[in-house]
Amino acid sequence: VSEKKKRVLIIDGMNNFIRCYVVDPTMDVNGNPIGGVTGFLKTLQKNIRETSPDMVVVCWEGVNGSQRRRQINKDYKLGRKPPRLNRQYDTTPEEQRENKIQQQIRLISYLEQMPVVQLSADGTEADDVIAWTVQTKFFDGWQKLILSNDKDFYQLCDDDTIIIRPTSKEIINKKRLIEESGIHPRNFGLARSIVGDKSDNLVGVSRVGLATVAKRFPFLKEAKDYTLEDVLSHARKNEAQVKAYASIAESKDLIETNYQIMQLYTPIISAQSRSKLSWGVENTSKLVNKTKIRVMLMQDGIASLNLDQMLAYFKNQERLA
Repeated sequence: VSEKKKRVLIIDGMNNFIRCYVVDPTMDVNGNPIGGVTGFLKTLQKNIRETSPDMVVVCWEGVNGSQRRRQINKDYKLGRKPPRLNRQYDTTPEEQRENKIQQQIRLISYLEQMPVVQLSADGTEADDVIAWTVQTKFFDGWQKLILSNDKDFYQLCDDDTIIIRPTSKEIINKKRLIEESGIHPRNFGLARSIVGDKSDNLVGVSRVGLATVAKRFPFLKEAKDYTLEDVLSHARKNEAQVKAYASIAESKDLIETNYQIMQLYTPIISAQSRSKLSWGVENTSKLVNKTKIRVMLMQDGIASLNLDQMLAYFKNQERLA
């Protein structure tokens, strides 16, 4: 009988926090929005119930996280509008920003009372931390579930790694990705570099979408790592017949720059940060502090938030550890 694979739930912290912050209308005792905290904890409980992980890892953006990618392209992530609540409060944008930061700090404090590994490193984006988590030796042979709406993580899909997209309620695995997009995860970073990413303010090759890339470069479906040079030489051979080939052949620098920013196969993390992250994975407490969590819920005026199921799950894991 083969032993059941261990499973790690890897959460894109900010992606999930912002989603909850925007849609959850819960208020604290003082009438301030606290939906980012309550929504995140509720969805964490739901995802733990549905996936029964052996370990939970939440990855956050480090201080100056986007700096290195901005050095490659100064427009990276510029012009992003701050998240707006989907309801009206009599608060200024500054007060909303302050409230959002306070909620995030409070959420981190809640997670510190649980056996949840929280990872971040200065100068490092959460995307890189997630990619590192998937690749680190500690989780060799584990099943890895990435909880995020971000399509950048499609390139990390493999036999052990799947993406759970909470907003569209989709589960993306390697097989489904190849069938639906016509592109293998190992080449997905390259394909996305051609297309660009509006949400990160990265311009792609004009009028070329993923469907065009899949159609014009059918070899990207194979389980083989193709390079930009492979794509360009195929484009040059055929550029006389099809406009998309000509556009791609002329866009070498653009695609190359996009690739440096978008690829997660080799995360942009310093050796020092890698050691820090490894330490975090190996040394996070396995204990859950139910009493402290209940006190915090009362202090925040959200004592009616029922987390019993999740706390019981953590308590049981503590006994098994």
